[in-house]
Amino acid sequence: MINPFSLITGILITSVAAYLGTLMLSKRMSLVAGPLGHLTLPGIALALIYGFDITLGAFPFVILGIILIWVLEIRTKLPLEALTAVVFAAGVATAFLFLPIEKAEAALVGDISRVGFNDMLITLFLSIFVFLILKKYYSKFILVNISEDLARVEGINVKKYNFLYLVLIGIVVALGVKIVGGLLTAAIVAIPAAASRNLSKNLFQYVSFSILFGVLSCIIGIFIAEVYGLPAGVLIILVNTTIFLLTSIFKK
Repeated sequence: MINPFSLITGILITSVAAYLGTLMLSKRMSLVAGPLGHLTLPGIALALIYGFDITLGAFPFVILGIILIWVLEIRTKLPLEALTAVVFAAGVATAFLFLPIEKAEAALVGDISRVGFNDMLITLFLSIFVFLILKKYYSKFILVNISEDLARVEGINVKKYNFLYLVLIGIVVALGVKIVGGLLTAAIVAIPAAASRNLSKNLFQYVSFSILFGVLSCIIGIFIAEVYGLPAGVLIILVNTTIFLLTSIFKK
């Protein structure tokens, strides 16, 4: 029988990740979620060793990495992708110093079947927070993505919104490790948005289809995992990929 807490948690995470993905894809930053996901590995390792929620373990390491990336971007003017790669490499190396081999699978590909009521409440609170911030500032994030100079002309504090943007990515990545681990978090952000772009004709459709595809892949993936006893996180990614391929066929 499917764990209802797992299903609700998965739907919340995949929907908000897909929503954020519509922004990240427009800035060609979708793969940034991957290195940040790897950065969660030290926190996941600690959570697995000491038996507390992996999101709570992952979150401080992601936020620390984001602060470092934000500060380094201001000081060096290097692209976010390059700085993220530097920071994530340090995180992965640190994780494998003390990550128990027998717990490596859960850290890398996730295990949503273990999600309980408290995990669901934490996910609900953080998902609502991310959704409301995205909804309120979406147009400003889009403008900053298009042109930082134009955003400054419009009176937008670019550094502030870049930092807030990175924080939202960090929260989604920390949540994503529940279902796909630290290895595959970029997929639940990037693939639904990419599939949506294949079909959408306007911004509303782009956001709506992305969230729909994210949720649909979660429900189907968890159902298949329950029937065949396979890892849900991996199946969610494969369903996402299948949806993307189908939308590529029907792309206009």
